Amino acid sequence: MDAQNLLPQGLVLLVAGMVIVYIFLYLLVRIVRLTAYIVPRFNHILPDEAPRAPIRPAAAAPAAKDHAVIAAVVAVAAAGNSDDDL
Repeated sequence: MDAQNLLPQGLVLLVAGMVIVYIFLYLLVRIVRLTAYIVPRFNHILPDEAPRAPIRPAAAAPAAKDHAVIAAVVAVAAAGNSDDDL
């Protein structure tokens, strides 16, 4: 390799690479736009699913039931911790 030819060869490779990338991106944009134009015409063949209704969370239980459960658990725990078990 001649040192005098290195810079011109590097510039040729640089320009060729940039041109190839530019052409690729140009074709990519054109194909995507063409697809966006064509696909809606065939939407009747495979239509999108209808949106589903959102699932509502279950209603919270009444507070009275919660208090009764807590009281029962505390009573069982207190009965288990009594010192009368000697």
